[in-house]
Amino acid sequence: MKKEEAFAVHTLDTLLSALDVSISIIDTDGVMVFWNETAEQTYQIKKEDIIGKNIAEFFEQADIMNLKVLRTQQAVKDMYHIPRPDKHVLISAAPIYNQQHELLGSMSVEQDITSTIKLNEQLTSTSKELQQLKQQIKPIHTDDPFNKLIGKNMDIQQIIKDTKKVAKTDATILINGESGVGKELFAQAIHEESLRSDKPFIAINCGAIPNALFESDLFGYEAGAYTGASKGGKPGKLELADGGTLFLDEVGELPLDMQVKLLRAIQEKEFYRIGGQTPKKVNVRIIAATNRVLENMVAEGSFRSDLFYRLNVFKISIPPLRERMEDIPYLLYHFLQELSFKYGKPIPAVNPGTLNLLSAYPWPGNIRELRNIVERAVILNERSEITETDITNMLPQPHHVPKPVESLTLTFTAEKERLEKERILQTLQNTYGNKSITAKELGMSRATLYKKMKKYGIY
Repeated sequence: MKKEEAFAVHTLDTLLSALDVSISIIDTDGVMVFWNETAEQTYQIKKEDIIGKNIAEFFEQADIMNLKVLRTQQAVKDMYHIPRPDKHVLISAAPIYNQQHELLGSMSVEQDITSTIKLNEQLTSTSKELQQLKQQIKPIHTDDPFNKLIGKNMDIQQIIKDTKKVAKTDATILINGESGVGKELFAQAIHEESLRSDKPFIAINCGAIPNALFESDLFGYEAGAYTGASKGGKPGKLELADGGTLFLDEVGELPLDMQVKLLRAIQEKEFYRIGGQTPKKVNVRIIAATNRVLENMVAEGSFRSDLFYRLNVFKISIPPLRERMEDIPYLLYHFLQELSFKYGKPIPAVNPGTLNLLSAYPWPGNIRELRNIVERAVILNERSEITETDITNMLPQPHHVPKPVESLTLTFTAEKERLEKERILQTLQNTYGNKSITAKELGMSRATLYKKMKKYGIY
């Protein structure tokens, strides 16, 4: 071999050995003639062990790209390939010819992407697990619409018990309570529990509509009733609620002239659209709500007594949150579940000090204010725990200095256990008692499931 040729051979050999990709060359008999250092590291096969031997001794024949290239004499470029069950590569391979175009062998260049593939598999698996966890933290749905009303307070429980009885009837209901106590949630639960549950639930906020527009919003109007009216007329909320429930929120804000028209519609079960000449029959159940004391308004002459007595067939008085502070742990955990799921975040922990702080604040905005605080905390929190400082920065200043409420901490833990027990029972029911599937659905091992079943007395 001439000096120049020897130099070129050694240079090429050095270059191929130094490249950060696996390079292998076989002859037409499948015997390995070149195997670089990266190939040694990738496949854990030393040069001295493989060079001069048939490649089929080290790999399954069906997985050897060099042999396929020899048979087909067709090059491949950047093909995804699995030469071994535990190896993933991008491979380029080509046949080798001499100057007379005689086939001498084939060469492959392989980039190891095993770690990338495994990472992708882990991410896919983690994504699936995350979706399963999200499904697990969704609130448990039951057939009882009143389960949406969270709380163990004795007054609330008695109100729910009484309300369930009247919900099955068509009796008119008046819900009284401060702003933010959940009056509309009660109204929706009543409708869903009623015999009208398959019909519309239509809500109208009497305090949010200008007086001049209230009549058209409630009763609707005929075509041409006034300038700018829709071409075909428009039904009002009362007409839309036909067969179902009309919820009059903040009914104490109704102007006196509208009180008269509403009373007539309720009593006669018919009304006229604005500009209409023919009465429209309507069959609705009325649920009204107010944060005002209507009895005082009747005495002052700002609310008609006949309408008040018409609405006040069955009265529900919802206590403010400050009178049912023992419900804060239940409400807090419920909102943490709901809002963490909404924003795709893990449910943060709440330490006893934070719970004491929440339990000492008077909550003038009631449950709505509590939910807003929890929502801000979930959005802003970047740790695994919501601290006292987090809550202090969100509450109006000054606020009451908290006093220890150890029983509330225990109650909070009890509520978590109650929800876990309910979820296990629900899943067992859905899987017809199959514990293997139940454990898988809940994302726990069978051993853990058995321990929890024993703990909660589930047999």
